[in-house]
Order: sequence, then structure tokens, then C-alpha cells
Amino acid sequence: MKNETKEKVENEIKDWSYMDELPTEWFGFSYCKEMCIQGDFYDLYSYTNERSHRSITVYYHEETSEYKLRVKIGLTEFCRIEYIAGNLAMFESVLRKQFSDMLHDMAEFNMNTISCIVKEKKILEWDYIKNMPETIEGFVLFIRPDQPVKVINGSYIVFAYCDFEAESDFIIYYNVFRDEFFGEARVNKIPEMNYTFDSTELSELEEKLDQYLVPRLKEIRQCIRK
Repeated sequence: MKNETKEKVENEIKDWSYMDELPTEWFGFSYCKEMCIQGDFYDLYSYTNERSHRSITVYYHEETSEYKLRVKIGLTEFCRIEYIAGNLAMFESVLRKQFSDMLHDMAEFNMNTISCIVKEKKILEWDYIKNMPETIEGFVLFIRPDQPVKVINGSYIVFAYCDFEAESDFIIYYNVFRDEFFGEARVNKIPEMNYTFDSTELSELEEKLDQYLVPRLKEIRQCIRK
């Protein structure tokens, strides 16, 4: 990050009372005043729940000259576009209106945040969950189909098996725009696409999971060990 950008941000936030008003604990999340630079991100503060592997970070993005907010759920991290603001006043306005509700929904599953398309797809009542072990090849079932997680670009995490220590996982997504299920792995933090699980219906996905889920997790485990 350029020195002039760093100085600009620090000048803008030096009298930002909102950041100093924030509670140290909020819905089980702990507040941390970050004030650190990572590449072209200037992280201002964060709320983290280590037990649930969830966090929210407020930051300034030098590349776009905007204040933003990123969410991390398990090993999946993404920017919430509705919080993007070109100046601090606009950013604070959005935070005051929406941040508390978002943090609450991170702490407790809120059915009202789930698209009607996802509900109509019967994902939340999918019986296949009964066949899903809590652990496979050292991967823990972190996100379950009865509590899917909305991410970006119309996608929801249907379920996720994670090894947090190895920073590796396997995720099945559903995209509401494409009406499609698909799989993605992360091996040592590096994403790997895989088209084996592409499906349009839960019944089709079930057949592929029965045949390929355990072998895929074994394959990921072998890659982690290399």
C-alpha cells in the first residue's frame, strides 16, 4: 500500500467515533482493532468467533478506493457488496443500519435470509443429511444442508467438510441463477474446481455423492500430505 493511501485512511478515521463506540463482545464475537496492512487492504477492525470459525473484517481497499467488509466462514472468505462505500460517512451509515443484524445472523441461523428458490429446491429438508458422517478422512462436517450459507454471486454453501488445521476443505454449492449444484475443494488454501459433482437435482447429486464423495476427500487428504 502506498504511503499516501495509508496516510489518507488514517486521517479519515482518526476521529471516527463509531469505531470507538463498538462493543468488545457482540453476539459471541470478539472485537479487535486491527489497524494493519495486508497488500492493498488496510484492515481497520474485526469481529471474530474462533469457536464457530467465523469472522467479519472492516477494511479500506486501495485498488478501488472504497471502504468494504469481508466475511470469513470456515475457509471461505468474500466481500459483502452491500457494504461497499466510497466515503466514510456512507460506510458508517450502512454499518449502523445493517451490521448488528448481519452479525446476529452469523451467530444464529436465520431462515429469513434464505432465498425462496433454495427453499423450493428442498435443500433444507434434504434427507441425505442422515447419510453424512460427522467426519470423513479427518474432515469435519462444518456446514450442513439444513443450515445453508449464502455467499456471493447467487451461490449457497449446501455443505462443507473442513480440516481447519490443514486449511483444506470440500464444499458443495448451489447457485440459484444457474439452478445447479457444483463442488469445489481447497487444498492447502488453494481452490480446486471439480466438475464431477455438477447436478441439477438433489437426486442426481445424491448418486454422485454416494460414488465420489469419499474418494474425493481421500484424494484431497493425499494432496495435503505431499
